[in-house]
Amino acid sequence: MGDTDLDSTAWRVTPGAYMASRPAGFALPDRPLSLYVTMRDGCRIALDAWLPEGATGPVPAVLILTPYYRRFSIAPGSTADPIPNASKFVRFLVPRGYAAVVVDVRGTGASFGTRDSFRSPREREDSREIADWVVAQPWSDGRIGATGISYPGAASDFLASTGHPAVKAIAPLFAMWDTWQDHYYPGGVFLNRLSRAYDDLMIAMDHDRRDLLKNIAYYANPDLRGPAPVDEDADGSLLAQAVHEHLGSFHMPDFITEFRFREEPLPYDPSFSSASFSPYAYSENLRKEVAVLATSGWMDGAGFSNAAIARFLTLKDNPVHLLLGPWDHGARSNVSPWRAEAASQFPLLGELLRFFDHYLMGLPTGYEAESRIHYFSIHAERWQEASSWPPVAATQRLHLAGSALSAEPGPAGQVDMQADFTFGSGNHTRYERLAAVDTTTYYADWGERAAALPAWRSAPLEADAELTGHAVADLWITSSEPDASVFAYLSEEEADGSLRYVTEGMLRALHRKESPAPDRYRTSWPTRSFRREDAAPLTPSAPARMRIPLFPTSWVFKAGSRIRLSIAGADADHCAQVPHGRPPRLAILHGGEHGSALDLPLRPFPHHS
Repeated sequence: MGDTDLDSTAWRVTPGAYMASRPAGFALPDRPLSLYVTMRDGCRIALDAWLPEGATGPVPAVLILTPYYRRFSIAPGSTADPIPNASKFVRFLVPRGYAAVVVDVRGTGASFGTRDSFRSPREREDSREIADWVVAQPWSDGRIGATGISYPGAASDFLASTGHPAVKAIAPLFAMWDTWQDHYYPGGVFLNRLSRAYDDLMIAMDHDRRDLLKNIAYYANPDLRGPAPVDEDADGSLLAQAVHEHLGSFHMPDFITEFRFREEPLPYDPSFSSASFSPYAYSENLRKEVAVLATSGWMDGAGFSNAAIARFLTLKDNPVHLLLGPWDHGARSNVSPWRAEAASQFPLLGELLRFFDHYLMGLPTGYEAESRIHYFSIHAERWQEASSWPPVAATQRLHLAGSALSAEPGPAGQVDMQADFTFGSGNHTRYERLAAVDTTTYYADWGERAAALPAWRSAPLEADAELTGHAVADLWITSSEPDASVFAYLSEEEADGSLRYVTEGMLRALHRKESPAPDRYRTSWPTRSFRREDAAPLTPSAPARMRIPLFPTSWVFKAGSRIRLSIAGADADHCAQVPHGRPPRLAILHGGEHGSALDLPLRPFPHHS
């Protein structure tokens, strides 16, 4: 079994079938046009324009705005791919009639300048000027799209939010919507390991430290020789100047910890907060005709699947499509334990091509007949379609009762636990891909790890049941300390005792107060502002309610399996301690007026709509 769309009934025309109907009609040039474009402040930005050879007229352009090198120099005679980050898009789209323009964003690659932020307002303005340059070229037909995985995906949001009239369609793939809650502070809990890993990557790249870059799995090929200079820079002297400027760029561990609260401005710049480097903050500037393909996976980092769904819900007046697969960050792997092989078999490029053909090239694709939402249900190993989110409207409530998950609350009581600051979820989890770790096997040791945690189990299921959407752990707790992080893990305990990780969620107690979803970040799950004015310490030993939304998934629990909820007070492998050096004694309350429960968007499987 795998994530292939072959024989799927979730599409009228599957992405793979569409891709087969659209063969390449042009050639990819051996080299791109490569040059500097000068920005409003004099900063020179390096870009490569790959143009379809054999095209007889102007063509639409797809922009990829990346901090991960638009192109490498490679050793003489080497067969190494000089464009590993953009390769799949360039090599697929250009022969099908698109120009691909790949850009080193300010302060990276061969571009000049420094990075003052993790995706900054300056970059957003740069993208507007780059779009101006594109439409002024004789090979441009005046229509622009943008795509990319992760950072380049969110950069496509930034481009569209400039309101540039040439931008018609964007495909932000595996890209955050709010850098604070989707990326570095899920549930208000700081991902400290990710911060350090990202800084290691960017020092290796931005400083052209090839001795460090070889330690990154994606760039281990010794034939990769740093960023490629532009055509005019024959001796590499301009590149050397640009790299020297990069030495002044920000460092992620120092930068991201300036933003302890969401949307709180820097003390030295009241105009700059976490919103400044997050696409949601500019979403009202997106023209209503711009089409969006929001794509993520069920194990896409901490909150990237939330980001794709929030993008879909927020941009409700735009033609938005939502694709959610059984994938890690970037769909480098199919994460299902029942997969046929680690590599994804889904033709993501076919879906992307049909999207751009429809909205950017204006071809008759039949795309308008497809449902706006497609998602993959793990353990059923099946693609499904939906017209709205969430697909499962009904919620089943299971009460924590002793060590059971029960339909009835049961008598009042509590389960005591000591937060273990050495507990970790391991190094084969949803988080590693964000740190450029080449993980292909996920949670294989989950049974052993989860055995250390207090758990609540349902009775064996009488029939297959599909969970699609956000489960919510509705917990009443007491704590010995005025703050705590609570991690909730959902698993399937199969009839033979095998334990399968399904999903998780976390929440820092300081941020437990809920608030309505803001217009710029619409949700279908419990939300909070994560702002300083809404933060509230716990009163030690006093009951407090924490509704923890788990990351979304679509998972089919099989008949005979049990649903299992586990609780932890730390994840030492990925997250900062809360509070520092003071592991709290926690109690999970059940029954009575402080009854904890697990709310599940559950329905029979298969179901009939």
